[in-house]
Amino acid sequence: MAASEAPPSEATVEVQPPAPPPPKDPEDVTLDAILKHLGQFGRFQLIIFLLICLPMMFHAMFSVTYVFTASTVTHRCHITECDSPESAYVEPWTEYSIPWNGKDLDQCKRFNNDQLPQWNQSTGEDICLAKYYNAQIESCPDNKFVFRDNELTISNDFGIYCDEEWKLSLVGTINNVGQFFGIPIGGYVADRYGRSFSIALGGILGAVLGIVRSFSPSYIWFLIFEFLDNMTSSTLYSTCFVIGIELVGPKRRVLACSVITVFYAVGEVALAMFAKAFPHWRTLLRITYTPSLILLAYFWILPESVRWLLSQGKEERAKGILRRAATVNKRKLSDSLLDKLILANRDKLEQSAESRFPIREAFKNFKWRIANCSLCWIVHVLVYYGLSLNVVLLDGNKYNNFAFIALVEIPGFFLPLLIMDRFGRRYSLCGLMIFSGICCIGTIFAGSAQPVLQLVLFLAGKLTITASFQVLYFFASEIYPTNLRNSLLSFCSMMGRFGSMLAPQTPLLAKYYASAPAMLFAGAAILSGCLTLFFPETTNVVLPTTVQEADAIGVKKKHAKNQPEDPAQVVP
Repeated sequence: MAASEAPPSEATVEVQPPAPPPPKDPEDVTLDAILKHLGQFGRFQLIIFLLICLPMMFHAMFSVTYVFTASTVTHRCHITECDSPESAYVEPWTEYSIPWNGKDLDQCKRFNNDQLPQWNQSTGEDICLAKYYNAQIESCPDNKFVFRDNELTISNDFGIYCDEEWKLSLVGTINNVGQFFGIPIGGYVADRYGRSFSIALGGILGAVLGIVRSFSPSYIWFLIFEFLDNMTSSTLYSTCFVIGIELVGPKRRVLACSVITVFYAVGEVALAMFAKAFPHWRTLLRITYTPSLILLAYFWILPESVRWLLSQGKEERAKGILRRAATVNKRKLSDSLLDKLILANRDKLEQSAESRFPIREAFKNFKWRIANCSLCWIVHVLVYYGLSLNVVLLDGNKYNNFAFIALVEIPGFFLPLLIMDRFGRRYSLCGLMIFSGICCIGTIFAGSAQPVLQLVLFLAGKLTITASFQVLYFFASEIYPTNLRNSLLSFCSMMGRFGSMLAPQTPLLAKYYASAPAMLFAGAAILSGCLTLFFPETTNVVLPTTVQEADAIGVKKKHAKNQPEDPAQVVP
């Protein structure tokens, strides 16, 4: 919006809520004070948030497609002497020719038939009789199977069965390895070249690689593109979260970011429904990834974060976006106020005595903060995905189960709205993690004898760790400076990938002790929850621009403890 554009007419202004008076004290000319004057979550911010929600939803689908594309397919041995091309998964002869494994037929074993070695099919002799089968178990001959459902994953497309099913689990590991390498790279790009550029680039590269993956001719090529896809698109979540944090005023950050993250759950539910409607893995990938090509337009239509522009000295672009926000929100914003903001920002950058990307200084000043944040992230990812792997506690269709797991996260996204400002970031994070750990302990005592109670505790644990994860994202966005916020947030998120790599292996612990996974989740959550009390409190504090401001957050809170003031004035 040009500076010379006329302000809204008097008739238009009269129907709007009265705007807060523009800041007059030069020391109150901060971006947060101007956002408060423009409307902390006005129409302009709402438009940006709607744009951000789309890549958030796509990222949810990108990051967990392997749950359906690389899943095992329910099958049984093809019983040569009994089955015909029209045979179903369950037939009368399966009762005595195939052993049961829990609720399903064994996928890779069959009972031995005494007559099979000398049987000649051309004679028409019927040896598919119970009296010919003995208790001796053997593997399926020639890897021939009968499938229960009309589903095609890489398992039956590339012939990955039984002893080779570890290759299916490896897909999830490769997925997280890709995110491990991609998150810090994406964070660097977002801090160096801009938030909107990072979202557009990561989204379009992920879309192209995902579509290419649907044409994979072999398992190896599928793995390669699984890695590349997640490496390029892994930063979408954190960058969307950061740009949301930076666009609204202090009082609306929690609400705004809760709305953003709801779309992550919406994306998971959408993926489950797509997978249910399109059980062919190649079709599923094309249906999922093709719509995300629209993110190419974000290079031009998604405004850049004003905070990032100011931290990089891109003053004219920052002023242009603020003018556009004032026009869309129907608020008046004088050029003199913008000039004061620019001058104050210049002074702040000059006095900071640091480069625009002082990563070395940040690790020196915040080493314990970063270490604690990384540990907290590992624990959150471990518990979050570890509980999700226990979806077997929910009976029924796997697509519906996945959707239910996603839907229970939505209340968790909004729970921070009720507690973060009331109890503060630290105590909210600590309390939610400890409560989730207690729920995990509760599932041990409930046991399989009380399935309803166990299910309730399971869902409560998933809900609270989701809410805690939301607080963590929020908290980590507030304790680091603007010019390093995305990089350090991405570093912590990258460390969290160790938790997601470990989570799929936790069911192996149950072979040695059934309650071991729950004990691991509980112990990790409670320990890390207590350590979060060492973080500085950031409730109602202006987002720090420089390393010095971020380092002083805890100190300023202590000095200002008995001196209540407007949140926008905490940092000059």
